[in-house]
Amino acid sequence: MRHGMVYEMKALKITGIVVGVAIVVLAGGLTAAKIVMGATYFNGYDPKAPLDAKETDIQERPGYIRTEFYYNGYMNQRVPGLLATPKAGKGPWPCIIFLHGIGQQKGFLDEIAEPFVRAGFAFVSFDQLMRGERRLKNASPLEEAKAFIRRPAFTVNDTRRLIDYLQTRPDIFPNRIYLTGASYGAITGSTVAAFDKRIPAVSLCYGGGNIPEMLEARMVAGEIRKYVPMWFAKAVAWYLLSPADPVNYIARISPRPIFFQNGTDDGLISAGAAKAFHQAAKEPKIVKYYEGDHIGMDHDTVVKVLDDILAFIQEQDAKAVGSPAHASAS
Repeated sequence: MRHGMVYEMKALKITGIVVGVAIVVLAGGLTAAKIVMGATYFNGYDPKAPLDAKETDIQERPGYIRTEFYYNGYMNQRVPGLLATPKAGKGPWPCIIFLHGIGQQKGFLDEIAEPFVRAGFAFVSFDQLMRGERRLKNASPLEEAKAFIRRPAFTVNDTRRLIDYLQTRPDIFPNRIYLTGASYGAITGSTVAAFDKRIPAVSLCYGGGNIPEMLEARMVAGEIRKYVPMWFAKAVAWYLLSPADPVNYIARISPRPIFFQNGTDDGLISAGAAKAFHQAAKEPKIVKYYEGDHIGMDHDTVVKVLDDILAFIQEQDAKAVGSPAHASAS
């Protein structure tokens, strides 16, 4: 029951954002919004900018050491993060960056990190714009919509700055930093890996591409049609969000490997969006489907998905041992 409620809330959240973006258009903000979402949308990453990183709390948990930290991300915003490391030894360890879903926050790390840490990996996540400590306070629907239009740029560049930070830590192998993303985190995570060649392999869990097609997902489409015509929602989504569409960039990940995971009856990522995501990527790539709905709906499927992510990254990490200590970000 709890998973079903969370699932419905995700659909409503997406719907609310789409409708909010439509309000931006109706309010006359179309041209201004498009300027923001132009060809330079993802620009602004500066590897030389001060990180001003600080650890604020270190706790011993049953399966790992949990470190809270902050660093300067995109546009110099402070980004809160969580790092889970093995209890035994001082490292260095290979590391997995986890990009959470649209309605999650960094604390979700505590629900999934332990198997990865037990296998000898550090595991790290951060609050994306609009989530956790970075929630917008007392924001209007218009302000929420504007922030959502900017969120992919923040997520991508905050992640690249996180890699910069991780490479300064003596307990992390600088050339063995992997990325996995779930749902929205898979969508934006693919673009991170496309832009940043320091990521040797990426796992994309229940993501999709072709933004207008993504609105056809069962749960999302049903809600959107209650408020605006689908043709209008698709036109707005294409006009404003096409520069952030992962299908524009994912081919750049090659020749680094991608592991795609998707559901056979996903109500939040349509079959067409999943297919577009996979087809836009070049080899080497692995595509695996799991019976059922969106990730998080069935505990047994979640366990299998996480096990498969770990197995994929372990296989890729075995190949990375002995590679150059600092790969170039470009």
